[in-house]
Amino acid sequence: MINFAQLDKDNNGEYLKLLSAVSKLSGLFSDSAIPLINYRVAENIFCRSFGAENLSRSDTAFDAKYEGKGIGLKTFTCPSSYSTEKVAEFNSLSGELKKYQGKDLAIKLATFRNERIELANRTYGIEDSLYHIVARREKELLLFETDYSVINIEKITNIREQASSLSFEDDKHLYSFNYSKSTLFRKFDLPAAVFRLPIEIIADPYALLLELFEDKVLKPAKDKLRRGIDYIILPLYGISKKEKYVFEKSGLNQWNAGGRKRDPGEVYIPIPITIHQQFPDFFPPRDQKFSLTVPTGEVLSSKVCQENSKALMTDPNKALSDWLLRKVLLLEEGELATMDLLNELGFDSVLIKKEDNSNYSIDIMPVDAYEKFINNEDFEL
Repeated sequence: MINFAQLDKDNNGEYLKLLSAVSKLSGLFSDSAIPLINYRVAENIFCRSFGAENLSRSDTAFDAKYEGKGIGLKTFTCPSSYSTEKVAEFNSLSGELKKYQGKDLAIKLATFRNERIELANRTYGIEDSLYHIVARREKELLLFETDYSVINIEKITNIREQASSLSFEDDKHLYSFNYSKSTLFRKFDLPAAVFRLPIEIIADPYALLLELFEDKVLKPAKDKLRRGIDYIILPLYGISKKEKYVFEKSGLNQWNAGGRKRDPGEVYIPIPITIHQQFPDFFPPRDQKFSLTVPTGEVLSSKVCQENSKALMTDPNKALSDWLLRKVLLLEEGELATMDLLNELGFDSVLIKKEDNSNYSIDIMPVDAYEKFINNEDFEL
């Protein structure tokens, strides 16, 4: 298992230095002697320092990919020998989970959790995985790695039901599920051997900022993704009577349409008319080909086509279905994509990122991402 703190120290890297610097500024946000690090900041520091691919925008099971490994990144306060932390949310499945209790609920939770890990493995070409932990204590950070394993359904035991939660174990870990928040937690034990990073929080961080930025001209950020210019989000579904549904004879299930014999790989991603209305210059003109890179690195020849440019397709069309239907959704030929399946896997839309008019990329996005995007709500990428 990789020891990232030791790896950074041996290479005189930036990771420990950046963690220390951010921790010393904790007085900007807290009066506590325990260093405060925002989880997104910790993720960005890790990816910058180790050249890892940041996966956090897709809200997938992993936060980063490093040398083929899926990395779960967590930072939390840990005053004792363990901490119980969130590992999955099932808000879109809360109605389904309410049908179960006891061991049946534990098995269902384990199944949903494992499916999301396996989805991330398929989507991003993950071969192995681990958690990298930054535990925070008074005047220090404790860094260590631990396993990122699926829940062993055959070994589920010690099931305890309470008014607000359910707890259970497998052969490795203790899990708990909060009913009202539809959130699954895992107990993280602090190992005997950890990397300790001493932290002295600056008494007056405001004075430091004034000194740092006084009379200095700084370059503005140019690498931030701009809504509708650098990226858009497309839904994999339609809406009828305020309910989401996957089109039965179009979109992901275009192969199921009538009128002529269809290839089982015939599929397209719907482009709502409002996307063209709000962002008319995002895509190339209709039927003009461009490259579309999927998360595992394959490049597909793509184009916007059909009436009102309502479809994002690939050439050959089978290339899109091989990636989205067969690899990501694990659908067999002739098997319909459904809203239930998307909810179970935890995504219902895709991110299209634009490099230039000839080069784009695609990634999966969490449930309700399209609604937040199209309504211009606060949306974190």
